[in-house]
Amino acid sequence: MEATCARALEIGLPAIAFTEHADYVRAFAEQRPVDMHGYLESVERCRSKFPGLRILSGVELGEPHRFPAEVSALLRVAPLDRVLGSVHTIRQAGAAVDMSQGLLTPEAAPALVREYLAELLTLLESEQPFEVLAHLDYPKRYWPHAELAYRETDFEEELRAVLEAADGRSAVLEVNTTRGAEPGRGLCPGPIVLGWWWELGGERVSFGSDSHEPAKIAAGFAAAAALVEAAGFRPSDDPAGFWRR
Repeated sequence: MEATCARALEIGLPAIAFTEHADYVRAFAEQRPVDMHGYLESVERCRSKFPGLRILSGVELGEPHRFPAEVSALLRVAPLDRVLGSVHTIRQAGAAVDMSQGLLTPEAAPALVREYLAELLTLLESEQPFEVLAHLDYPKRYWPHAELAYRETDFEEELRAVLEAADGRSAVLEVNTTRGAEPGRGLCPGPIVLGWWWELGGERVSFGSDSHEPAKIAAGFAAAAALVEAAGFRPSDDPAGFWRR
């Protein structure tokens, strides 16, 4: 975290948010519940060491609708500046499998993406207390782009349902820049989905580089800002604030 703060200052960021993963699905053997007390101690240490950088606390809740008791206990530990909600997995043979684990073959990909979007809609229709919807088209990162073109219009009905549910709960739509520079993948979401968000009345947009290492902090933000501005959204007076229509 300290190296990430140092990198943020180096590239001129006025603020940074550490939205630590809170995943209760055992899709990977090494996953453990987040230690919120240790995390918050680390945030305070960074705030003390880097007084010139605004450091926001936060958490990304993975599949929180499936773990309401665990999520409730976590959020009671302390107030957080940012709370994200996300989905990474679908159910296969009763087990949670992350979309990154080679599921998306050319034959299976379209149906699996629809399963993912159905799970995401369930999350949005739940009462889980998150504000930002993270990487709504997460499977696009792992789509077999070399063998099959990814077209948002193939999933327009499902994506619009997700966006309508997000707008209905006044959620913030994240533009996730992970792998955004890679040909065929692009930002999550890209211009078509962002245009639907505007059309449906979506009010706010956030940016997330989803960087798990200091060198990638804010990677792709310039492209994301240009995309979001072209869609009609404008930056907040607060450098750490959401962009608005």
